[in-house]
Amino acid sequence: MAGRNRGEAREPSAATAARSPGADDEESGTGSARTGTRSAPPRSGPDDTRTERPTRAPTDAPAHRPATGDGEAPDPGTALPTGPRPPSAPAAPSAPTPDAPAPDPVLPVQPARPVTPRPVVRPAAVPDEGAGVPCPACGALNSPDRRFCRRCATVLNPAAKPAPLPWWRTMWPLRRRVRAGSGRAVRLLVILAVLAAACAGGLLLLPAGRALVEDTRDKMSKAKPVTPVAVEAGAEVPRHPATNTTDGLSNRYWGAPAPGASVTYTFRKPFRLVDLIITNGASTSPESYPRQARALRLDLEVTTQDGERHHKELTLSDKPGPQTFPTGISDAKTIRLTLRSPAGLTPGRHLALAEVEFFARG
Repeated sequence: MAGRNRGEAREPSAATAARSPGADDEESGTGSARTGTRSAPPRSGPDDTRTERPTRAPTDAPAHRPATGDGEAPDPGTALPTGPRPPSAPAAPSAPTPDAPAPDPVLPVQPARPVTPRPVVRPAAVPDEGAGVPCPACGALNSPDRRFCRRCATVLNPAAKPAPLPWWRTMWPLRRRVRAGSGRAVRLLVILAVLAAACAGGLLLLPAGRALVEDTRDKMSKAKPVTPVAVEAGAEVPRHPATNTTDGLSNRYWGAPAPGASVTYTFRKPFRLVDLIITNGASTSPESYPRQARALRLDLEVTTQDGERHHKELTLSDKPGPQTFPTGISDAKTIRLTLRSPAGLTPGRHLALAEVEFFARG
């Protein structure tokens, strides 16, 4: 029993001798954690009968050791006592060991780039002026000493407009202001050339233009009948004189013995011959029409008051009834009709022409 008690008494001394310098420093409070230096391990004297176990360097000690009841970590070579363990006290916060990893160094940071603040436009409230010159564009009132409108910046007192050019200077060559005496000769020559061309065109196109005007007047006016004062036939059948063509009766006709016979009508005064209406055959009745021969073509010759002659060919239809032919001949004085192209001409028959009517412009 005594030897056991002695062995148990030695164990605390061996454990105390084997403790690391850091543990001694933690108990004494003067360890390397406060001074920043390490203390050398204690040396045993020559009369120490205990066998010293080599201690590990503080750098080889594990980072974490299980704490004993008194808050100190036991040496790995020291046997732990057996038996029930006394209740452990709350562990005090351990001081940082010198071998703990140092925190990351704080590196310099580049300063932020300054940003210029954007200007804030605040519309200025301009009070309306009670009196002044109105703007010609927006109508805002401006003080008399202003040159531009305070609202739309329109010029308030524009320069006076130049005097308008005469009409003959704005028609040709361009609507622009020219210098005094600039281009007058060229302009005068062009005007003379245009007038000469107009006169020449009028002389060349006068007949066509006159005919167009007369035709327009013929269509717009109402035609009226004209009666000749004399009727002469080159040949006629007895009891069928040429005067029957102007008596207004459709059952009486002029009888010509053969083709080529002609009849001439003379008028009191010249007139504009607008239309010519011809009733072919012996009568307008369909039963009496085929009893005599008919001329299917007539040669029209109109002689004017000054002796000019106009020729026109009229083609007739082989049917009873009146047929209208527009002529449009001015200053007609005498009219001559010649029978051509007979139809149904047989022995014992002759050419028949019932009525001829003349119409002048009203």
